[in-house]
Amino acid sequence: MGTDGGTSEKVPNERLMSWFQRSGWSKGELARQVNRRARELGAHHISTDTSRVRRWLDGEQPREPIPRILSELFSERFGCVVGIEDLGLRSARQSAAVSGIDLPWAGPQTVALINEFSRSDLMLGRRGFLGTSLSMSAGPALIEPMQRWLVPTSAEAPGPGAPGGGARVIALPAPAGPEGRRRNGLSVPELEQLEATTAEFRAWDAQCGGGLRRKAVVGQLHEVTDLLQEHHPDPVRRRLFRITAELSELAGWMSYDIGLQPTAQKYFVLALHAAKESGDRPLGAFILSQMSRQMIHLGRAEDALELIHLAQYGSREGATARTQAMLYAIEARAYATMGAPPKCHRAARAAEETFEEAGRADQDPPWIRFFSEAELKSENAHSYRDLAYVAGRSPTYVSLARPAMERAVQLFAAECEGKESGGHQRSYALNLIGMASVHLLERNPEAAAERAEQAIALARRLRSERVNTRLRKTSANALRDFGEVSAVRGLTERLTTELPENEVVRAC
Repeated sequence: MGTDGGTSEKVPNERLMSWFQRSGWSKGELARQVNRRARELGAHHISTDTSRVRRWLDGEQPREPIPRILSELFSERFGCVVGIEDLGLRSARQSAAVSGIDLPWAGPQTVALINEFSRSDLMLGRRGFLGTSLSMSAGPALIEPMQRWLVPTSAEAPGPGAPGGGARVIALPAPAGPEGRRRNGLSVPELEQLEATTAEFRAWDAQCGGGLRRKAVVGQLHEVTDLLQEHHPDPVRRRLFRITAELSELAGWMSYDIGLQPTAQKYFVLALHAAKESGDRPLGAFILSQMSRQMIHLGRAEDALELIHLAQYGSREGATARTQAMLYAIEARAYATMGAPPKCHRAARAAEETFEEAGRADQDPPWIRFFSEAELKSENAHSYRDLAYVAGRSPTYVSLARPAMERAVQLFAAECEGKESGGHQRSYALNLIGMASVHLLERNPEAAAERAEQAIALARRLRSERVNTRLRKTSANALRDFGEVSAVRGLTERLTTELPENEVVRAC
């Protein structure tokens, strides 16, 4: 069966040619990868060869699912979102459920979508699920739907006798379920148990990485959405939506941590919808900050900045100083990635100054208590480190990054000292890697290798592809610049032996 649609007047596809040439692939290798991915999707009718790849480069437009397959392959190759349009290709318009982004902002639909998505995640295999159902969104296709988070709904309109405009969620009609279904909502102890379980899941993630308990979080999320399909009084329903938002955000964060980027984005979007139904704007801002972190990781700094500004605007009332400081710190990261030093400095200073106003962590919502002095120093250190790279290894920014990174490492080490688990083990590992990258900027490969070796010891106990990927990248940079140094060669050998590729993804 043919897979391509002809064009009456073909023009060479310069965008696709540019990505193809930078990939280092041959036409035959790209054809083989397309065929392999198509088989994984169940599209057995697709049979691509070198002549067909040549026609694409010459301007022929392939039919679905080939544009989506090419987008996935180039995104994986370059470690950033390479959209279908970035390749100069056209795609069939996807429904909201498939794209995962432009969804209805309404309680019943939110519950149904989270319930369906979490069930599919639990039941289907990694490649079968992601390959057939999801794609990453970026640019206007991501930002514009997220801006609707700010639009008040009937559930958020001030009710009679509520001049302050408190959030109100309209209860869904009770479904016609089996006899004996509860009609008076959950009890306070039951709600508290759900909240305590969510907090425990969050602690597990910090200790062990996203790969070990992700399916447990997804299972709990699915159970809570089952509860949301029952009748509850408005205060209980709001609280259940808040728990749902936290669990969905955590499922997204764990998916992000193990490299399942489209799955992570879908969970984040669904979490934002649930947060809106709960009326909790600061929680929604936190979810947007996690989406911003993902965009920074994927090389989409402009999207990251748009998301964090949306979070700041939407939570200008109600967010605690700790939450505001975290948002400023992520804003600084986005500006650093964009190579905007004055704006990065301003945001980093605002983060420091605002954090000074934060009270005890136990006075904040559970989802933001992780943002300690160590996390603040870590974020700002990474911002200055990124500025140093953008500015051609600038000693000025390296000198700003080093003390902040050292302080972060010191604080995380004190927290995790002597513990096989407990504490923020993943954050400690990431900052050891960050410290190694700073040493490389200082042209001190021995110190860099020492810090990276410490990170490997932690990484072996984690299930975090993000940690492993950063270790591999730092090791590759060290080998490229200091391959003659024995400590660097030893680091590379140990990393290859102890942390083989894709080990964490298989464990999820």
